[in-house]
Amino acid sequence: MSSEEIERAAIKRAIKALRKRHLVEEGAHAPAIAALARPLVVQGLEWKEKAENLELELQQCYRAQSRLSEQLVVEVAECRNSKALVQEKEELVSNLQDENTQLRDENSQLKKDLEEKTKALDLLISENKSVKAQLEEVMLKLKDAEAENRKLIDRWMLEKMKDAEKLNEANAMYEDMMERFKVSSIEQLARQQVDGVIRRREAGYVEFGESAVPSVCKHTIHAHDGGCGSILFENNSDRLISGGQDRTVKIWDTKTGNPSSTLHGCLGSVLDLAVTHDNRSVIAASSSNNMYVWDVSSGRIRHTLTGHTDKVCTVDASKVSSRNVVSAAYDHTIKIWDLQKGYCINTIISMSNCNALSYNMDGLTICSGHVDGNLRLWDSRTGKLISEVAAHSQAVTSICVSRSGNLVLTSGRDNLHNLFDVRTLEVCGTFRANGNRVASNWSRSCISADENCVAAGSADGSIYVWSRLKADMPSILEGHSSPVLTCSWSGLGKPLASADRNGNVCIWI
Repeated sequence: MSSEEIERAAIKRAIKALRKRHLVEEGAHAPAIAALARPLVVQGLEWKEKAENLELELQQCYRAQSRLSEQLVVEVAECRNSKALVQEKEELVSNLQDENTQLRDENSQLKKDLEEKTKALDLLISENKSVKAQLEEVMLKLKDAEAENRKLIDRWMLEKMKDAEKLNEANAMYEDMMERFKVSSIEQLARQQVDGVIRRREAGYVEFGESAVPSVCKHTIHAHDGGCGSILFENNSDRLISGGQDRTVKIWDTKTGNPSSTLHGCLGSVLDLAVTHDNRSVIAASSSNNMYVWDVSSGRIRHTLTGHTDKVCTVDASKVSSRNVVSAAYDHTIKIWDLQKGYCINTIISMSNCNALSYNMDGLTICSGHVDGNLRLWDSRTGKLISEVAAHSQAVTSICVSRSGNLVLTSGRDNLHNLFDVRTLEVCGTFRANGNRVASNWSRSCISADENCVAAGSADGSIYVWSRLKADMPSILEGHSSPVLTCSWSGLGKPLASADRNGNVCIWI
């Protein structure tokens, strides 16, 4: 039987018991009622009062019986509710016990994890202490090396001063020669002798055809969406390579203005380009912290060079070998790469971020321009600093080494373009103009193959071209509608190419 049926049966039994009690009480009072009915004169009043009292008692008993019945019903209902509440509480207690068990298990697991993490943290702290100790040792060695390097630089500068004195004597001889000739053609010839005859006797000098100052825009090409930040010509070729914000690298035929191939696979904006000595590989510096090396013939990526921890802003390939590449990023490092192996072989740490760099023609010296305005020369084999000079009052934006390797052109945010003699690090020419303003931290200027012309873009969309042999004002080329970010001169003497922030490339002849 269910609990509800049991309760109903109990209620029925209680009611029957009450009825029996009522009948028993009626039987007990029946003689008294009969006696009262008798016509007794003497005791009539007394018996009548007793009967009334008994009737009142009987009524009270009935009332008590009804109250007890009602109370019994209420108590049964309350019992039901109490049983339901007890069941709910028992279920809640069981759920809470299960949750408590789960929480205990989780707590024990968390304690185990905490112990493991604590052990790992202690291990890392000990490793950090050992690394700090190693760093202190390396810093001490670095200070000793810097002191030794300063001594070597002082000796080297003394030797260079001696060489400069000899060069000054030779220049004095040519100045005497220039005074003897008054005709303009003979004066120009004398200047060429002063500027070039001495270099012809030096190792590594190569004579190139004279570069004419361009004046006409042959082609205007929309090369890249979002802007074009890097262009360069292939070695001894008029084919142009460009890279832009659309993450592509394109190779152009400057005679027709049509693209010959497009290189895909770069995951970030192309910030700088380089081409190997044999023109077989193109290297792109990317904002994705990586560099990408394409095989030009197949258009496929040969290597993805990883190692920098910030955007790679400049890259250059060796002028004497197709194996070595140098790059710099905004992580205070300059890295030298082996393209055959596909990984970094040397890392140079610089105190100032490098905006531009270039291999010298000897393939051993690296010229770099930095945010602090200094021009630095590095030995690529040892990674040591050879020398440095304050080139600009603000950040250096461009480094361009001449084809002879004797001159290096630097541009800075101070809107100056300085030409340095690599052998003495002395300024042998400064080019400026009132309207010429450097557009960005990576604006690239260039020097012609014969070292007679310098070209630089401006924030107003113009290109300024200076001639070293003529003391007149620079030529201004107008063809861009946005700031010019980079210029590049073909090694054949012409053409000159320029690119702007809108992604347009102009070919000048």
